[in-house]
Amino acid sequence: MPIARVALDLPLSRLFDYRVADDSALTVGVRLLVPFGKREKIGVLVELATASKIAPEQLKEAVRIEDDLPPLPPEFFRLCEFAAQYYQTTLGEAIHQALPPALKKTRPAIRRATKKREVATPLPQPVKPELNAEQANAVALIAAARGFQPFLLYGVTGSGKTEVYLRLLENVLAEGLQVLLLAPEINLTPQLETRIQTHFPGVPLVMLHSGLTEAAREKAWRAAFLGEAGIVVGTRLAVFTPMPYLGLIIVDEEHDLSYKQQEGMRYSARDLAIYRASLGKMPIVLGSATPSLESWAHAQHGRYRLVTLLERAVSSARLPVVRMLDTRKVRLEEGLCPSLIEALRQRLEKGEQSLIFLNRRGYAPVLACPACAWISHCSRCAANLVVHLEDKRLRCHHCALETKIPLACPACGNRDIQPFGRGTQRIEAALAGQFPGARVLRVDRDSARSRKQWETILTRIHAGEVDILVGTQMLAKGHDFPRLTLVGVVGADAALFAADWRAPERLFAQLMQVAGRAGRADLPGEVLIQSEYPEHPLYNALTAHDYTGYAKALLEERRQAGFPPYAYQAMLRAEAPRMAMALAFIRDAVACANAGDYPGLSLFDAVPMRLSRLMNMERAQLLIESPSRAELQAFLAKWREILETMPRPRQLRWHLEVDPLEV
Repeated sequence: MPIARVALDLPLSRLFDYRVADDSALTVGVRLLVPFGKREKIGVLVELATASKIAPEQLKEAVRIEDDLPPLPPEFFRLCEFAAQYYQTTLGEAIHQALPPALKKTRPAIRRATKKREVATPLPQPVKPELNAEQANAVALIAAARGFQPFLLYGVTGSGKTEVYLRLLENVLAEGLQVLLLAPEINLTPQLETRIQTHFPGVPLVMLHSGLTEAAREKAWRAAFLGEAGIVVGTRLAVFTPMPYLGLIIVDEEHDLSYKQQEGMRYSARDLAIYRASLGKMPIVLGSATPSLESWAHAQHGRYRLVTLLERAVSSARLPVVRMLDTRKVRLEEGLCPSLIEALRQRLEKGEQSLIFLNRRGYAPVLACPACAWISHCSRCAANLVVHLEDKRLRCHHCALETKIPLACPACGNRDIQPFGRGTQRIEAALAGQFPGARVLRVDRDSARSRKQWETILTRIHAGEVDILVGTQMLAKGHDFPRLTLVGVVGADAALFAADWRAPERLFAQLMQVAGRAGRADLPGEVLIQSEYPEHPLYNALTAHDYTGYAKALLEERRQAGFPPYAYQAMLRAEAPRMAMALAFIRDAVACANAGDYPGLSLFDAVPMRLSRLMNMERAQLLIESPSRAELQAFLAKWREILETMPRPRQLRWHLEVDPLEV
């Protein structure tokens, strides 16, 4: 009787052996319901063995084989094995993070009929816009690729990258193959879905993201896995979806931070997509108006093939004019300078739309007492409670703790407590007062919590029912509003001098993206950025639309400093009820590290994290760095074995993060 070696969702670097009474359907890749301790768990059969280290009489027997799906394919395991190895987690955790929640539940198996794959008969195609020369060249270059080939599609905002994607989809679908298109955020998937369905009315399309119900996500995953869906559009979790006929992967907005998972196995979906394309020997397209510096460096050194779109897709459209508004010498009205207010007034008179961008939701970042200096701290986090005046609440944007806004200072009783700073709610209220007849709409995670709310907002904007938008990064990328001609940016300076060395890259990308919302059709666009540092090199590059020059300068700074992509990093993080406990664990881990065996490796000091307390847990970290990826990985693999066996307090949790985005 073969022994089933099963991967379970546990932080243990081992597989678990079980007997199976009826082994006729026992195949690598099937799911098994197995006993584990006093419970039952779903596991995945990774290999069959003829012997076990456990005595035969002590081997537990699997409860049943979940035979409602074909076995998971070898390519799925190879991707999960690589992810587990590279991101320093267990194979069981990697596999189970890749599966939809419904397939990991210990419920009785539900048999579903497997449909035979059919290539959909295309319905009459809608009228397609004519490609310009750059778009046609991009499609021809990428469509001609055979085997694994990464392409970096660098296109200015409004250059028609999505239309290039659609033409590539045509070619791949015509060959009877599937396409995986990744988008960074859930709120970008509805418009992609609509655009693709309009272009391919007869092709089965499924969406995969965490906003779906468990049943809907399972149904979509099955359709992709069984080859019934020709196109899969999803967020980062979709990168693991098995697709038997996959022929092309597209990663839209490849620079976006949302592709990095921040819990469980902390993987980069963009990087795994590249590895998956190499496994399947297929092309992959990374698209962005502001590519990540890592991807740009790869393109400059020939590891990726660079394809550029430097003209806007609409022939009459031009890149918006970007101007700086020096706020040092003017009096602001509720955070807005007179020049910006006048520009808004002019757009209202013309019947055009405007967008005020402020990447801070709520009414104000903090409530404070001028008498005793009390401020609205979160009791569970090292952060402040944000004022949400609309529903009279103070909220923590990290742990979701909320309380009523007090009528008087809790410390001294002073009734003259004030909100300090500005969020989108405060700007919305100020604009409504400044322009009483204007239709002002706020767009952030408070006003667009569900897909239905988001779709209603988009419908209103496109129908011309909104004059002034006030929004966060939800509006910064991927949206096409033909009547929007003015973008005003408020509060950008804070990121110029942040402790995070990646902050300038992120700010530049964010401002380039939001600037690109203006003037995408026949009407000319203008971008006004308020700043106390209008001569800063970042703003100079922004006004010149000079991504390539700014990227070159940032890469040179990183080369001199020895930062990625010229070095490789990992982070050991620990959290405990007390900071001393977390720091002590990290110091003990360093003492056991054998770092001297790796001459290029650097272990920095254990320090509190920037957000040092989250949900009543104190958090500390240690940076590990090496000029060699192979050396870093070899060290981490050995060190993780030590960390897993180190004695530690029960309340302490730790994890390793490879290629961290927050250092």
